[in-house]
Amino acid sequence: MRRIGLIVFIISVIWSCSVQKTIVDRPIMFDEERIALTKEYLSQRYNLEQETAEIVPKMIVLHWTAIPTLKKSFEAFEKSTLPNWRPDIESVSGLNVSSHFLVDQDGTIYRLMPETTMARHVIGLNHCAIGVENVGGTKETPLTRKQLKANIFLVEYLATKYNIEYVIGHQEYTQFEGHPLWLEVDDGYRTEKTDPGMDFMKKVRKATKRFNFKPVPSK
Repeated sequence: MRRIGLIVFIISVIWSCSVQKTIVDRPIMFDEERIALTKEYLSQRYNLEQETAEIVPKMIVLHWTAIPTLKKSFEAFEKSTLPNWRPDIESVSGLNVSSHFLVDQDGTIYRLMPETTMARHVIGLNHCAIGVENVGGTKETPLTRKQLKANIFLVEYLATKYNIEYVIGHQEYTQFEGHPLWLEVDDGYRTEKTDPGMDFMKKVRKATKRFNFKPVPSK
């Protein structure tokens, strides 16, 4: 029994060291204004009155930024309020979009904010979803194999840490309409998404099938 315990401890240490070496903390701005806007979003969009901006993660949502560089992708999320080039969603809330992780084209993983703080990245599900953004996703900068491996690693890391039930692509989010996790109050507030592509999602799901995630609801 002692030997088994020692083996488990060694594996845990190796896993912890691997995570520390692989995930780079690069925090976006999370000042009092962003905290207030986040709590306001939870209240107005989901009828969740909370003293904090914390969430209980139930799903992971994979995205692409459609921005070709790490620098520009980071800048898109960095400030607390929406930039003037996002009028399509500003009328809903002034809270800037963000995600918990940002994966560069070379596979480097950046953690932008705490995993249990709400980020605005997916309509209807932000209250329970950890977001992973991938730099690129355009014709000129398609997602890379290194990004795929990094996403698989992140899904495994997060599923080991939290009670994750679903792993979805951003393009699948509307399939949760009517699901108990879907809390968006406005039936007219939707945006059309294609990221990160079903081929990417199939590969991630195949590599993480041992976690037995629930299938995405079908309408």
